[in-house]
Amino acid sequence: MMYKQAIIVRKDLKMSAGKIAAQVAHASVEAWKKADKKTRDTWEREGAKKVVLQAQNEKELLELKKKSGKLPTALIRDAGLTEIPPGTITCLAIGPAREEEIDKLTGSLKLL
Repeated sequence: MMYKQAIIVRKDLKMSAGKIAAQVAHASVEAWKKADKKTRDTWEREGAKKVVLQAQNEKELLELKKKSGKLPTALIRDAGLTEIPPGTITCLAIGPAREEEIDKLTGSLKLL
């Protein structure tokens, strides 16, 4: 059984590559913390597969979070110290979880 994590980034914010990288890292770690130990261990043993996808706006991220049910998620709000206002939702991580569960939610999204 393969596991993966999806991190979905808002395209409408026009963040720099470095800013996106930092936000994705925050999301990945926060969602990982919420997964149960067995899932975390299996995902890590399999290579900690991740995919970074794009959402058009905040509304799309919030809809994905709502649809994710009991899967581990992390919705990231920026501190506002650099490029964007404080409290701005930048990205959403879903998983680690079984690949088919992630794909059901995110399969239609484009790669970032």
